[in-house]
Amino acid sequence: MVALTTPVCDFGKKAINFKLLGVDNRFWTLQDCMGNKGLLVMFISNHCPYVKAVQSRLIRDTYELKLLGINTVAIMPNDTIEYPDDSFENMQIISTANNYSFPYLFDETQAVAHEYGAVCTPDFFGYNSHFELQYRGRLDATGRNIEITDSPRELFEAMKLVAETGQGPKDQTPSIGCSIKWKKDPETN
Repeated sequence: MVALTTPVCDFGKKAINFKLLGVDNRFWTLQDCMGNKGLLVMFISNHCPYVKAVQSRLIRDTYELKLLGINTVAIMPNDTIEYPDDSFENMQIISTANNYSFPYLFDETQAVAHEYGAVCTPDFFGYNSHFELQYRGRLDATGRNIEITDSPRELFEAMKLVAETGQGPKDQTPSIGCSIKWKKDPETN
């Protein structure tokens, strides 16, 4: 496992459209996912220990953001041949077991993750209602330490600010997580 940190926020960069299959067997687009105040796009995976460690807080925060008009979509970009825990079937199981209140989509070709510039799981992209990037930071300071329960809710507070003002905070701490498991290029093997 390689731990990576995300780049700094490129404020105003437009969200990239997609059409991906969700665990509900429906195809979702960027427009389908957008809330009236914004959208949190997050790249996650089933097997990543960083995602597992923050899962309950992620579920709480995305539910509360929805009440503020910020919708969420989760995209799973990993190579499922090399990492079968991240298979579509396992995505369905994880989504159901954790009562995800957001679409969980499979980026089978990894094109969407490449276009967004995602580097790790979890990787968070927070957009305002004009599809402009306003947050590219971490969920909170706990990382993989599930023992800490009183850490400030950085992502939640940032996206709450986006809901209220359309702008994210100027100071953001990069997310850290497992590297995305890119497919091997058959031409280089």
